[in-house]
Amino acid sequence: MATAIRAADAATPTPAPAGTHVDVLIVGAGISGIGSAFHLQQQCPGKSYAILEMKESFGGTWETHKYPGVRSDSDLYTFGYRFKPWVGAPIASGAEILKYMGEVIDESGIAPHIRYGHRITACRWSSADNRWTVEAVANGSPVVFTANFLWMCQGYYDHETPYVPDWPGLSDYKGAFVHAQLWDPATDYAGKRILVIGSGATAATVVPAFAEKAAHVTMLQRSPTYFFCSENKNELADRLREVGVDEPTIHRVVRQQIMHDQDQLTRRCQSEPDAVFEELKALIRAFSGDPDFAFEPHFTPKYRPWQQRLAFCPEGDIFKAATAGKLTVVTDAIDRFTETGVRTEGGTEIEADLIVAATGFNLLVMGGIAFEVDGKPVDWSDTVTYRGMMMTGVPNLAWVMGYFRASWTLRVDMMGDFVCNLLNHMDDIGARKVEVALRPEDTGMAILPWIEADNFNPGYLMRGIAAMPRRGDKPEWRHNQDYWAEKDAFPDIDLMDAAFVYDGQSATGSSAESVAAE
Repeated sequence: MATAIRAADAATPTPAPAGTHVDVLIVGAGISGIGSAFHLQQQCPGKSYAILEMKESFGGTWETHKYPGVRSDSDLYTFGYRFKPWVGAPIASGAEILKYMGEVIDESGIAPHIRYGHRITACRWSSADNRWTVEAVANGSPVVFTANFLWMCQGYYDHETPYVPDWPGLSDYKGAFVHAQLWDPATDYAGKRILVIGSGATAATVVPAFAEKAAHVTMLQRSPTYFFCSENKNELADRLREVGVDEPTIHRVVRQQIMHDQDQLTRRCQSEPDAVFEELKALIRAFSGDPDFAFEPHFTPKYRPWQQRLAFCPEGDIFKAATAGKLTVVTDAIDRFTETGVRTEGGTEIEADLIVAATGFNLLVMGGIAFEVDGKPVDWSDTVTYRGMMMTGVPNLAWVMGYFRASWTLRVDMMGDFVCNLLNHMDDIGARKVEVALRPEDTGMAILPWIEADNFNPGYLMRGIAAMPRRGDKPEWRHNQDYWAEKDAFPDIDLMDAAFVYDGQSATGSSAESVAAE
C-alpha cells in the first residue's frame, strides 16, 4: 500500500500556465472533487483533467472546519467512497477523514492534477467554440483555463463567510466571540465559561468537546433538535473482521446493511414519527445514564424527525455532559448581547467568557462564481434542474449536490458513473455539446422551488432557496433527496431521452429551440 499523503505535503501550489486546456475541469478538491476525479480516471481514462482548488490544501469542509471535536455526522462506511474501504470507527474525526482522502489522492495519482490556491472568478461558455473559459487568480496573478466540460464539486455553502444573525448588541460584548466555522485551533478555552449558540450537528460536536476542559458550557437554542445516540462501532463489521473477511467485502456488506437500516428509519420518520421519537428518547436515556431524563422543553422539537438533519451523538456524549452537570441547555430567543454575555427574550442572563456561534452556513450556489453562456449572465434561479445535477440552458456542466438524509458521498459515486457515461456517450455519437431541456411532455409542468419545505427545511436552505435552481414536479426534474430511489433510477437514465440535447438537437431529433418552444 502506498504511503498516505498528508494535507501539508499536498498543499504546495502547482503552477498553471495561461492557456491550459483540459477535457474536464473539476472545481474543488473536497470530498466531491477527489471522488469525481477518481471516477473520471477509471471510467474515462483518455480524458485530460485538472482540479482547481481555492485553498492551499485538499479537504473542502474537512479543511475549513477546525473546531474542537470536529467529526463526521455520517458513518464512514457510507460517507467513505465505495471504491476505498473504510477501516475504523463509523464516526470519524476530521483528521481521520483528511488522512483517508490523502490516501485516495496518493494511491490514485490524483495529486499532479490538483492546482491549489486557484480562486475562480468567472466561467464563460462559448457555443461557437463549444468550450468553457475559466478565469482564476493564483498567487495574485490571473490564469486562464479552457475546458470542454465543467464538473462543479465546490459544495453548496460559503466556506469563508458563515451565517451570523444580526443580533442586537453584539458589539457590546467584551468577551471573545467566534463562529465555529472560523475557529482558530490555537484558542485556549480551558477553565472558561462557554456559550454555544445553536443546537444542530456542529453544536452536538463542539459541546461535548468543550465540556472536557471548560469551566461550564451553556447551549442556547431557539428550538430543539433530534439526536440519535449510538455506540461508535459497527458490530457487523467487527464480527466480519474477527472471522477473517477481507476489507473490500466488509466495506460492501456493511454499506448495504447501513443503507438498508437508514432507508427503514427514513420511511418510519414519515409514517410513524411519534414512535421513532420514543425510540430516540430511549437511546438518550440509556446513554445518558438517567432513566428519568427530561425532554421538555429542551429536547422536544417542533418538526418531525428528519425534516432537518438528525444530529448523531456517538456514545451519547452530549447527554453525558448534561447529566454530569457540565452542560446547561437554555431554549429561548436572544433579546440582545450584553457586555458579559447574552440576555434572552425570556429574561435569562447568560454570562460567558467565550461565545461560539454554531448557527450554520450561508448557501452559495456554484461557489458564487459569475457564469455566462454566450455572453449572457446565468441566473441559477431561472434554470430548472435535471435530477439536481444539470441545469437547463447551461451546457456541458454537472453539479454535485449530495444528500442530507444519507451520506453526501453516495451521490458523488453515483454521479461519477452518470457523468462518465455521459462523456463516453458524447464521444460515441461525436457530440461536443450537451444540455438539458424540458421535453414536449413536460409542457405545462409546474415549476417550483428547489425542494418542498415539508420535505427538508434547514435554515440555511430556506434562507437561500430563492437563489437555487428550480424543480419540476416530475422525478427527472428535481433532486428528491431520496438515495434509495435514485440508486435504482440513476443506472437506468436514458441518455437518448428527449431531455438531453446534443449539439443543438434533442436525442430524439428535435432542435433545442423547438423543444423549448413546445
